Amino acid sequence: MALTARQSSSHPAGADTDHGYTQELHRGVGSFSSFAAGFSFVSILTTVFQLFALGFGLGGAAFFWTWPAVFAGQLLVALNFAQLSARWPISGAIFHWSSRLAGTVFGWMTGWTMIVGQVITVAVAAIAVQAVLPAIWDGFQIVGGPGADPSIASPTGAANAIVLGLIMLAITTTVNILSVRLMARITSFGVLVEIFGAIVLIVILFLLPQRDASVLFTTTGRVGTDPYLFAWLASSLMAAYVLVGFDSASELAEETHSPRRTTPRTILRAVTFSGLGGALLIVGAILAAPSLTDGQLSTYGLSYVITAVLGDAGGRLMLCTVAVAVFACTLAVQTAGARMMYSMSRERAFPFHRSIGRVSPRTGTPITASLVVGLGAAIALVINLGQPALFTALSSIGIALIYIAYLGVTAPLLIARMRHRRTGGLPTGVDEDGKPLFTLGRWGLLVNGVAVTFQIAMIINLVWPRPEIYDLEGNSPLLQWSALITIGVTFAAGAAYLLWNRRVRGAIVLAPIPITAETPVQAPARPEVG
Repeated sequence: MALTARQSSSHPAGADTDHGYTQELHRGVGSFSSFAAGFSFVSILTTVFQLFALGFGLGGAAFFWTWPAVFAGQLLVALNFAQLSARWPISGAIFHWSSRLAGTVFGWMTGWTMIVGQVITVAVAAIAVQAVLPAIWDGFQIVGGPGADPSIASPTGAANAIVLGLIMLAITTTVNILSVRLMARITSFGVLVEIFGAIVLIVILFLLPQRDASVLFTTTGRVGTDPYLFAWLASSLMAAYVLVGFDSASELAEETHSPRRTTPRTILRAVTFSGLGGALLIVGAILAAPSLTDGQLSTYGLSYVITAVLGDAGGRLMLCTVAVAVFACTLAVQTAGARMMYSMSRERAFPFHRSIGRVSPRTGTPITASLVVGLGAAIALVINLGQPALFTALSSIGIALIYIAYLGVTAPLLIARMRHRRTGGLPTGVDEDGKPLFTLGRWGLLVNGVAVTFQIAMIINLVWPRPEIYDLEGNSPLLQWSALITIGVTFAAGAAYLLWNRRVRGAIVLAPIPITAETPVQAPARPEVG
């Protein structure tokens, strides 16, 4: 158990010295709600719906093959996360896992990067309503009126996306503040609606094909004349954007019943169900679209297919299920971000930690953390007002930061496995049922190594300064390099705060989490240092 963190000497007398943690968050999340947290973050109806046009326009029909490639890589990442979640089931999972594997300095930077990525991703999820609501009723096109162009790549569409996104953030923030149970129930309901809607849509699309599956081996429908390998790699960003967030189940571990047993399963179920469902949805849309070459599919994506196949009334009804999925997705992403921020704050490792690290005794929720995430996402939207590349640029930046944070866990885990080949580099133990904790066994080193290789390649692919992602109008080098600039600023700001925090409050020392069936929970307040 060499990797279990040492106990902080700053815990006050009378604290639970076996854990170093006492329960404060309300434990009201069951197995399905835990699965729903990860599945709704991925949210194939939300993300495939809004990103299909991007992938198809860049790569044509053959862009589908980027999906199984990214899914395979992310499944390997999820397997490693599942193993860690059984051993350290605690809020702020990415921060804690990285800290307990590589030290709190490295872990803090990983957690900080994850928070910034999550805040941006909340903004991206919120503006997804622009791809849905105006198609249901043109009255939702507030900017420019019902006759204005609702495409998110247009000035009126981008501006309206911000208006609708701010309204969405106000609602999800309120839900996150009110109750853990309310959040879990709404997320679970949203997932049920999304699963039902996805199944119905997939069945209809496969029953009404316009062409056979051989088209998946062609570049029919692609826009552009760049060498196809580069276009195909760019189109893989669609899958990269979608297949993240399965770790959200681990962010709710302190609010989940039997987390050592439940969380590993729900992480793997979330990524597997999302991967299979998304693949069928993409194939079905390509086969059933009335045309692949008239520009409609590369401009309007699944909205065009749904309306064309189901008709106006049926299409609007299906879009309602997508709207529910968008809401559940935004709520899940904000919840995960708030839990990460709260967890780092209770370790006195975040600005304004006294307020952000506090849980309301009445609601059982970290109110300030939820407000800060919602406000941060709103700011990310407002500063992009008037930017047609709003959605693609924010998506790439946010997901790139999350991939970097994921690598901040899997890379030190790989080093631990290489150093401790006999034990796998991780402590052993049992879950709440007395069964051995989830493990990859002798396959751990191989799975971990391939996962790290995949993550490095995908990070490079995500941050590459492509004008078709970051600068649609082609007249701003600053926008084209915005991903690398944002990552650099994030690292610099994080390092500056960490140095100040260490000077004022001392080193961050995490409490131990024993590898038993006991449940790790909230850390007690600690006295200030310096």
